[in-house]
Amino acid sequence: MSREMEHENGYTMEKSGKVGEVKIADDVVATIAGLAATEVEGVASMQGNLTNEIVGKLGVRNLSKGVKIELSEGVVKVELSIMMKYGYSIPETCKAVQDKVKSAIENMTGLQVEYVNIRIVGVNIANRK
Repeated sequence: MSREMEHENGYTMEKSGKVGEVKIADDVVATIAGLAATEVEGVASMQGNLTNEIVGKLGVRNLSKGVKIELSEGVVKVELSIMMKYGYSIPETCKAVQDKVKSAIENMTGLQVEYVNIRIVGVNIANRK
């Protein structure tokens, strides 16, 4: 029997007969989502807020940039802001991103993904197909 508990900035999974407990931080789930999204052909980059952009210019790479997650009772809700590459189908690319992000989070954490919403914030025309 397993018991799962929500914490302020993460999620704890407990199993009976355990050796210890496993805590998954929200940032870990966000990083998994961001990396999975950028692996899809047609995604130029993740788009973050102004703070993420300033930190990025200082040379610090934020792997959860452009990712917002909501985690409760073993269920994850994901929202992504992505920059597309010019010439790729938005519906096809977004479907691929949704599938890849959902699969990566569920396989790596054991959490259930309720949805993956995507917001296209721009098209990168510098790298034409």
